[in-house]
Amino acid sequence: MSITFERIMQSTGNTVLSMATQLTGAVINIILDPIMIFGLLGFPAMGIAGAAVATVVGQISGMMLGLFLNQKFNRELRISLKGFRPSGKIMKRIFAVGFPSIIMQSVSSAMNVTMNLILMTYGATAVSVLGVYMKLQSFIFMPVLGLSNGLVAIIGYNYGAKLRARIYAAIKVALCFSLAIMATGMLAFLLIPGTLLSLFEANGASELTVLGTKALRTICFSFPMAAIGIILSTVFQAVGRGFYSLSMSVSRQLVVLLPAAWILSRLGGLNAIWWAFAIAEMFCLALSLVLYVKADRELFKPLGEASANK
Repeated sequence: MSITFERIMQSTGNTVLSMATQLTGAVINIILDPIMIFGLLGFPAMGIAGAAVATVVGQISGMMLGLFLNQKFNRELRISLKGFRPSGKIMKRIFAVGFPSIIMQSVSSAMNVTMNLILMTYGATAVSVLGVYMKLQSFIFMPVLGLSNGLVAIIGYNYGAKLRARIYAAIKVALCFSLAIMATGMLAFLLIPGTLLSLFEANGASELTVLGTKALRTICFSFPMAAIGIILSTVFQAVGRGFYSLSMSVSRQLVVLLPAAWILSRLGGLNAIWWAFAIAEMFCLALSLVLYVKADRELFKPLGEASANK
């Protein structure tokens, strides 16, 4: 329910209120974790159970705040059960956009599990390197994903209003910002991998640092290509071509990444595996450009030249 209220507010441009809902649950969880785990401020020490309770309290708080903010400040969409009737047509349209996202999340989980199986042959440290990379890259990918969340609404609004020039402008701005963010992340991975890895270990000269440095410096070459892929995938979702996004995700994480990782592990060992990420992104970039040309020809150009000048 908390996520639903966040998305409702995002869809009407109330991104600040949506952010407040997300932050509330997370901040309350962070505050309550040490209190309930270690028994501070008069609470009993509950250990792992305390962490679970803190999570539930945080989620409930975010849900209640989301409901309040939506009903109080969202003038366009307020929840009401009066006159509510299930609509197969509406549900079909929702799933047309949402189902590919469901599959993409499942594909991501399958990719992580299979990559771990491939890396396990090189020891536990190799598996740890992948886990550390996933955590570090989230700091770089999250701002781009935040841009993509905003881009969905902007592209959707202007596509519905038949304003082709604004669609192109929004895509251009999103691409520029996402490329700048990813380029910054790539430089960080190239120049200070040891510093980044030190966040996850006490001894800076450990095996994790040695293996992780090579991994970060190799995988980061995929970042600029990923930036373009993420933005174009968002564009497809915004105009109802969610299966384009799905095909990109499946191609990247299953069709290309895993086979490439397995083949490279046989040909060049552990250090070669990390190049599979760049190979996958390269293939996905080519696919996304082909799909974008198709979407542009079928969806954007038919909007007409007159609308482009509005």
